[in-house]
Amino acid sequence: MKTINDYTASIFSLEGKTALVTGGATGIGFMITHALVSAGAKVYIASRKYAACQKAAEHLTNLAGQCIPFAADLSSEEGVLSLARYIGETEKNLNILVNNSGKSWGAPFEEFPWQAWQDIMTLNVTAPFALTRELTPLLSASGTTDDPSRVVNIGSVMGSEPHGFPAYSYSASKAALHHVTRYLSNELAQRHITVNAIAPGPFPSGMTAFFAEDEKLTSAVVRGVPLGRMGRPEDFAGLILCLCGISGAYMTGAVIPLDGGMSSARTLGLEQGIAR
Repeated sequence: MKTINDYTASIFSLEGKTALVTGGATGIGFMITHALVSAGAKVYIASRKYAACQKAAEHLTNLAGQCIPFAADLSSEEGVLSLARYIGETEKNLNILVNNSGKSWGAPFEEFPWQAWQDIMTLNVTAPFALTRELTPLLSASGTTDDPSRVVNIGSVMGSEPHGFPAYSYSASKAALHHVTRYLSNELAQRHITVNAIAPGPFPSGMTAFFAEDEKLTSAVVRGVPLGRMGRPEDFAGLILCLCGISGAYMTGAVIPLDGGMSSARTLGLEQGIAR
């Protein structure tokens, strides 16, 4: 019986690596955490809901790596600084930072609340920028030219294309995070840190539960995906392991679509016009 050879296993291995995944207990965050722990990493997961983090850690107990839960609220400056201090005091190395925590808000244009806009921007843009800044010394000290530390920001197809329901601040925040990713990739390259973003389309998560639990809404969403389905955990696992393993050591400044083709879909109106 043939087995996977050492070379193939090594380029995705994270054995001996330490990671922090914000919002790593549920949804896409849990998919990321599961992949990193399975590849041998020690993964800290932070969320306001400690019970969810604890449940996730218990679920991942028997995998190759280790999952460590703790509570953190990244909606304030003090929350971000507290998390950075905790990691700095607990670990001598940090090889991977995944900025995944975020939230959305949907409301009609005429009714969209000022506070909702501000809250989304704080958690989705300011917090990942500030957390990356605070952890840069630890990330830089852990990286090398051949194996840099990794920052992965979780954006969205809605940050690149005007898809979906009227989540104005969410879409704007993800577009901003994509651009922050490009800026920081230049800023941190000489410090042995790569910075990339993943821009997912529809995946099962708390944010998509409002349509994922409704068959008609799910069908409508899937019709907008050229590949004709929602994302699966293994779709995310493959990409996050590529970015965080030695296979991703030469990639930085990329905003990678993981959306079933949504970001490159042709416009139906144009097709119909040509047909006429």
